[in-house]
Amino acid sequence: MNLGNWQLETVSGGEFRLDGGAMFGVVPKPLWERRIPADERNRITLQTNCVLARDGTHTVLIDTGYGGKESEKFIEIHAMEQGAPLLDNLHALGVAPESIDFVVFSHLHFDHAGGGVVQDECNALVPAFPNATYVAQRLEWQSATSDAPELAGNYPPENLLPLDEAGQLRLIEDGEVIVPGLRGLVTGGHTEGHNVLSFESGETSAIYLGDLCPTHAHLPRMWCMSYDMYPLETRRKKPALLGQIADNGWTILFDHDPTMAGCRIARDEKREFVITEKIETL
Repeated sequence: MNLGNWQLETVSGGEFRLDGGAMFGVVPKPLWERRIPADERNRITLQTNCVLARDGTHTVLIDTGYGGKESEKFIEIHAMEQGAPLLDNLHALGVAPESIDFVVFSHLHFDHAGGGVVQDECNALVPAFPNATYVAQRLEWQSATSDAPELAGNYPPENLLPLDEAGQLRLIEDGEVIVPGLRGLVTGGHTEGHNVLSFESGETSAIYLGDLCPTHAHLPRMWCMSYDMYPLETRRKKPALLGQIADNGWTILFDHDPTMAGCRIARDEKREFVITEKIETL
C-alpha cells in the first residue's frame, strides 16, 4: 500500500490464539463467534500484523509480535509459531534486522513487544534490531516498568529492559512526530499509555489502531476486550476516532485481524460503522 512517500507492507509477527470470551468481553459468544469462530478450547485465531514502512529515507517497523522467548507451555497454550516469526518473515522479504531504523510500539504487551528482544549466541538478551531506535510512549513505559502489583505479568521485563540498557530507547509524548509523516497519538483504553500510529500524507492518513480496535469484529462501541485496563475509555475513544477516520476517508490498519490487514469504513445509522473496502494485505 502506498500513502504519499510511504510504502506500507504487512509483516506477520506470528499467528496465535487467545480465548474468544476474553477477546470480546461482555459480548455473548453466539454473537462474536459468527464473525471469528472458536476452536474446541474456545480460542480464536489472531494475527500479529506488524507494519514495515519505508519512505525512501527511513525504514520503520510498527510492533514486533511475540518473538521467540516464551516457554514451551506458553507456546502450546496460545498455539504460537515456533522460532522467531517476525525475523523469519522479514528475511523472506529481503529485509535484514540491521536495516531497520525505528521500531515503534503501539503498547508494550508481550504480543506487541516480545519480538523486539532476542537471545544472542551467549544467551544474553539484546535488541533484535541493532541499529534501530525503539520508540514507546513515555506513559506506557512508566506503567510497564513500574513493578505495580496490579500489572504483574502484563509487561515481561525481558522484552523491555534490554532496550534501555542498550541505549536504544526513545520515549515520546502524545502527538509527537516520530519521523516526518508518522505520529503517535495516545488513546488510553487498552492500557493507560496505549497509542495509535498515524501515517500522514497531506489530507490522507492510515491509522494503525493497535488494541484500541484489534480486528474488524471490534468496530462496534461495546465490542471490547476483557484485556482492556480502562474499558470505559475504550468505549469513548474508539467510536470518536473511528468517526474521524470514516469522515475523512482514512484507512484503518488492524493489528490482530486474521483475515484482513485493514479496511475503509463509513458511518451507519444501525451498525455505527460498516466496512466499505477490505484490504487483505498491504
